Amino acid sequence: MARDVFVIGAFSTEFRKWPGKSFKQLSAEAFHGALADTGLSTSLPVDSIWFANSGMGAWGQTSIRGQVALGSLTAHTPIINVENACAGGGTAICGAWKDILTGEAELSLAIGVEKLHFPDVDKGRVLEGMSAGIDNFDTEEWFKLYRTLDETFHPKPGRSVFVDTSAARARRHMREFGTTAEQIAAVCAKSHWYGARNPRAQYQFEIPAPVVLKDQVVNAPLTRAMCASPGDGAAAALLCSGEFLRALPEATQRRAVRVEACALAGGSPTATIAAEKAYRRAGIGPGQIDVAELHDSTSFCQIEQLEALGFCNLGEGASFDGVPVNTSGGLVSKSHPVAATGISMLHELVEQLRGEAGSRQVDGAKNGLLYNAGGAIGLDDAVGCVVIVSRQIVASRFVRVSALEKEARTA
Repeated sequence: MARDVFVIGAFSTEFRKWPGKSFKQLSAEAFHGALADTGLSTSLPVDSIWFANSGMGAWGQTSIRGQVALGSLTAHTPIINVENACAGGGTAICGAWKDILTGEAELSLAIGVEKLHFPDVDKGRVLEGMSAGIDNFDTEEWFKLYRTLDETFHPKPGRSVFVDTSAARARRHMREFGTTAEQIAAVCAKSHWYGARNPRAQYQFEIPAPVVLKDQVVNAPLTRAMCASPGDGAAAALLCSGEFLRALPEATQRRAVRVEACALAGGSPTATIAAEKAYRRAGIGPGQIDVAELHDSTSFCQIEQLEALGFCNLGEGASFDGVPVNTSGGLVSKSHPVAATGISMLHELVEQLRGEAGSRQVDGAKNGLLYNAGGAIGLDDAVGCVVIVSRQIVASRFVRVSALEKEARTA
């Protein structure tokens, strides 16, 4: 019989450029933050740790990354290192969830850390380094495939190749369904509206849709405001079994969030396959999701993911105005510290379901979903992770965000 799995502690650092903080410092901040969030004053017996990171190898630590980053914080706890491109955080969550589900652990920690900014390191080098998330053995064959989608596809030095692939997919969507740059800008403006209300976001200011459109063009139709910026940061979540939870104080039990399903998928359509697995395991569908965190490495990605995850029909993502999406501000506002991103999405959902999201709060949110994507193989994400969490609460005292979201999209 399957065991119940709960999140009892979650934490995310502020995402920004932290040139003065090391991998070890960021990891320790997230580790202690997740423990503190449980509300327990005593140390907890963590049985396993899933440590996600993509970039430490570029700075000299190619192996045993988690053991080095966490050091003496973990005593004799086994650490499993995860490198799965931008989906590393979601993969770590799935690993911790499986440990508890199978009885391997009663308490497991998922933690992701990324540091992309160092003193005197050119930003272009950081962005080009993200090309590790594509097929680098047969790059030209891969590029030829993209040129069948869009003959103008031509990656340039000094920027992420994923901006180019997203722009090509956006242009195809515009041709096939009549999606406009103005609609993509409205999605972007909404994300920045939320980000202005998230104290952990790198960009805590609103950007109206007309300003988004007038921003510097990176690769049409995408402007700079529509593209996620690389950031530094860490995030962590403590997952436990139902048996472990029942032995904890009532105050901790009241704040626990249940993990209904985790699902990883590859192949095409990656997001759809992962979502169908997760919906089936959770016993619910997209119509029962109250708040979602999606992997908007560009604002267009949010549009195609809404369609792929079943929130709306193909071609309708640009006009979708149902479930509140990316109340954290999304990657375009919060920023994107690669392996920490997926766990920061879970942190946002945990806050939402607890009713602790402040001015971003979605009234009465009971079910939340995150989609964390990583890399690219051919025309799709190389890996996709869907996590569904729930908490049966009624929070009528909070402002209805869905109504405010409509205002934000048209600002």
